[in-house]
Amino acid sequence: MRRQSGLGVPLFSLATARAWGVGEFRDLAEFAGWAAEAGQSVLQILPINEMPPGEKSPYSAMTAMALDPIYISMADVVDFEALGGETAFGAGDARILARVRQAPRIRYEEVRDLKQRWLRKSFERFLSLEVARGTPRSARLDEFAAAQGWWLDEYALFRALKFQHDERAWTEWPKALAAAEPAAVQQARAALHTEITYRKYLQWIACEQWAEAKRLAWPIRILGDLPFMISTDSPDVWARQPEFRFDATIGVPPDEFSETGQDWGLPPWRWEVMAGNDYAWMHARARRYADLFDGFRIDHLIGLYRMYIRPTDQARPPFFEPSNEADQIRLGETLIGILRRDVANAGADADGSAGLDVIAEDLGVIPPFLYESMVRLGLPGMKVLRWERDWDHPDQPSSDPLEFSERSVATTGTHDIEPLAATPEGATEAQRDAILRSLLSASSSLTLIPIQDVFGWPDRINTPAVVDDINWTWRLPWPVDTWIDRENTVARADALREWTRAADR
Repeated sequence: MRRQSGLGVPLFSLATARAWGVGEFRDLAEFAGWAAEAGQSVLQILPINEMPPGEKSPYSAMTAMALDPIYISMADVVDFEALGGETAFGAGDARILARVRQAPRIRYEEVRDLKQRWLRKSFERFLSLEVARGTPRSARLDEFAAAQGWWLDEYALFRALKFQHDERAWTEWPKALAAAEPAAVQQARAALHTEITYRKYLQWIACEQWAEAKRLAWPIRILGDLPFMISTDSPDVWARQPEFRFDATIGVPPDEFSETGQDWGLPPWRWEVMAGNDYAWMHARARRYADLFDGFRIDHLIGLYRMYIRPTDQARPPFFEPSNEADQIRLGETLIGILRRDVANAGADADGSAGLDVIAEDLGVIPPFLYESMVRLGLPGMKVLRWERDWDHPDQPSSDPLEFSERSVATTGTHDIEPLAATPEGATEAQRDAILRSLLSASSSLTLIPIQDVFGWPDRINTPAVVDDINWTWRLPWPVDTWIDRENTVARADALREWTRAADR
């Protein structure tokens, strides 16, 4: 395997000076330019699927397929620029834009409202000047809709129905629509044609911008993040109701993050029903991720083997499903096999030569059989330096990174834990630099460094089991389009490049 090194950072944190208060698709390419100067070859981002209104966590997306329009770069929207771009703003919108750009943290609600308002205006122009005339741009949307119809038709209809019902959950829609009865669905599809087209228009723009950002980011490879489950209020669940259960939710047992465990409020799947259609939904997710990314991480890997189910009837205790180890192993290895094969069939680099096809988040309370399964599958797992210790030794000494498995991903941390600068062992720059050099020396084929650890920032992205106004709102302190020329960022890139090359990555 080729030794590689990369950086971990959420897309939402990567705002440029021209961005509207949140990292946008095109901003990824700007940051990739700096990452390349720093000797890195990979960027690992968090999920970028569309979140519901009012949500900030990328792991609570309302769709497993569609990109979030909040990441659209408005300056690259042809119809918006034709309307005059930002010069067309009234005083109110100009104030909002200035406020979200200057805010130290992401103001999701204001950003989303402002973008949606001007994306609506852009779409109205597109209808009147492009669709009405049958222009080449109108034809391009039709071509996109036809090529992506296998996921887009379901999503756009669902999104139009949510808009029609004031963003209420589908469980609150009229009975026939909530049950996705064919006659009601067909009637809604005809009545909501314009709104459906608008949702397809947004995805067309988002997908074209994403593809262009990836092209400009090359040779930096982009790793996505695949949540193992999706929200109840999603087109995926609405259209496949027999495949999910609604009398319980998924979470995790008590662990070091929470004495009571966590309840994620997500619906468990009925794995025996999904098996009846050869796990068609998982095949579709793998195909979509293969289209979007150069590889991806499976979040909460153990969730593919077994779900920790919390019944809504609190008189019933939580339980694992499947209940026995043999079925858990069979299910997990089946689903992982689907993900890896479908990535390979889509043309992604799934032969393991770069170690970047599919990697797995295998952290937390993990049963021994999972590690045995990963070895059988040749699936790389995560090695978090601070957690790799001889826990049975009285002094609990740290493990030597040189002894890590080649088929693994070594990292200093994840989005769910505090950065090095917030720990005693990373209190000084000298300590942090030593840790980074130790990480890069690891035998793991891939190392990933959270961007906070590169610069010694203590800011964390998320605190598990906590719902507040801080989680998921962190932005880099400087616009990323200035990093290639800033003295401090250039100096840090030089140091990181030197350490990476010395480690033969």
